[in-house]
Formats: sequence, structure tokens, C-alpha cells
Amino acid sequence: MSAFFENSSPTSSRHSVRRIARGERLDGMDDLAEEVPVALEYNGISHAVMMATPADLEDFALGFSLTEGILNDTGECYGIDIEEACGGLTVKLEVSARAFTQLKERRRSLSGRTGCGLCGVDSLDQVYRALPALAPDRVLTPAAISTALAALTGAQPLARLTGAAHAAAWCGPNGELQAVFEDVGRHNALDKLIGMMARRRLDPSSGFVLVTSRASVEMVQKTAMARVSALVAISAPTAAAVRLAEGCGMTLVAFARGGGFVCYAHGTERLLG
Repeated sequence: MSAFFENSSPTSSRHSVRRIARGERLDGMDDLAEEVPVALEYNGISHAVMMATPADLEDFALGFSLTEGILNDTGECYGIDIEEACGGLTVKLEVSARAFTQLKERRRSLSGRTGCGLCGVDSLDQVYRALPALAPDRVLTPAAISTALAALTGAQPLARLTGAAHAAAWCGPNGELQAVFEDVGRHNALDKLIGMMARRRLDPSSGFVLVTSRASVEMVQKTAMARVSALVAISAPTAAAVRLAEGCGMTLVAFARGGGFVCYAHGTERLLG
């Protein structure tokens, strides 16, 4: 789960290893991030299977359902149950008739890679779906970005332990961390964060999202679907992601590390300082 909430499932395990360094051999133990298949099932019908960290799966399922356009809002989800099955976990969602009817029209059962960003998409015209227009009522400051980056380093226990987890953080207007979610998949971490925000009805205009990954099309899409108007990434953006951010009105910052960053979209009018 996040650094601010209790974990419900083991997210790592220990394994014996042999290290070789400078010609010397050392036997010991190492911590590895857990990665399990997680199936998302809607009203008894499987939609997608992804590899994910087995924690915060209710938030993950809700966030995925919202950012992929399966649900219009949290009110269309009537319940979420999690069951162990076939060496993995099945997240069973009970959803509204409208959502289920729409889902059946494009349903596919997929086995996704870690952090699948386009699960359930079976045609090119579904990739660049319509996004809400974002009109932020406040600017993003360099001080807020620096504050969030400094705090994030100490808010990633799974990454510190294993070196194999991404994080997605919700940051207040001054850069204070409100919540941090980790997962072996960058899309999964963001979906977990967005699911929590929707469940707690947090105001998406009251802060920004910070991710420890590149800014790809899927990351921009998911952030926009959550109606968050600013995304900060520690790695590079893609050209398509920049064009998408420009089109929907998102402030897109990347290469946020080492005391600096680069603003690729809507920085001239919104980035203060």
C-alpha cells in the first residue's frame, strides 16, 4: 500500500543469493518484490489479467476502472471482493448495468505485461480516447516540485527494500505528500493512487501527481481521466504524451530530479517561480 496506510498483503520475500564483487564471493539473502497475476472480473466476466504487487487491490481495481473508462464514477461500483485463485488473485467488481453493457461490447480477456497500460483495447481508435478538458485554477511552482521530490525518497519502502517498484504520489499545492502508492508496474501504482483519490473524493484541482517513471501516453491519459491538471515525472516524456498533454490542458513536467526539471506542456502560463 502507500507509505501512509497499512499494507494488507506481503509485497516482498527473501531469497538466498550469491554476490560476486571485485573477485570476492559472498552468500547471503536478498529482498525481492512480489509480482502476481491479478485478474479483474466485472459482474462475473473476466476483462484483464495483469502482473501487479499484491497490495491495495481495491484501489487498483477502482482506479483502473475509472481511468480506462469502464466506470463513469465511483457510484457505478457496488462492491469489490478479492479471492485467491490459480496462483494469483481475482478482484471481483459488481458494477452497474450501464457499465457492464458497455464493457461487454469491447470485452477481451488479456494477459498483460507488468503494468499493462492499454489492457482491454482491441482497436487503434480506442487508444487515443477523448479526455476531459483541464483548466487548473492555480500554478505549479518549482518549490512545490522540489519539496515533493525530496519527501518522496523516504516514502517508498518497497523500492528501498527491493529496488523494483515504481511510485505514484498525490502532492498538495505546496508539494506536501498526501499519499504514495507503490507497485512493480508504473500504471498500476498510478491506478492505485487514482482509486484512492476517487474513493476518498479528494479534489483533483488541489494538487498534482508525481510519478517515478517516464511520462507516457497512458500516464497522461490516466491522470487526465482523474481530472488532475498537472503531472510531474522523474524520467522522460514521449512526444505523443506531450501532444496529448497540450491538447487536454495538462501541465506536464519531466526529468524532475537533481534540483531541476523540464516543463513540456503549459509551462509558460502556469509555471510560477
